[in-house]
Amino acid sequence: QVQLVESGGGLVQAGGSLRLSCAASGLIFSVYAMGWYRQAPGKQRELVADITAGGRTNIANSVKGRFTISRDNAKNMVYLQMDSLKPEDTAVYYCNVGPGSSWTATWGQGTQVTVSS
Repeated sequence: QVQLVESGGGLVQAGGSLRLSCAASGLIFSVYAMGWYRQAPGKQRELVADITAGGRTNIANSVKGRFTISRDNAKNMVYLQMDSLKPEDTAVYYCNVGPGSSWTATWGQGTQVTVSS
């Protein structure tokens, strides 16, 4: 059974930074693209960034230049470094397999990120 556990969220002032972590288990992590997604109140879940098995990254335009995604296949971890945070980045952040995958793991609880102005 695939399990995804996100952590690292919190309350931060605009301009601040956070580093999110996602621990994955129950899958051959190294062969899958992984992604970070977020859902703000009243909005649909959206892709923030994804990283292929080989390490190639794709960053949404709304966060390009501010967010960086990385992975550690030895630890089955994927990370999201978020810098220059803005109030509009406030959301619950989730990790899951990448958007091009033919399946989606059960969503974890996510980690809340709140950016105050």
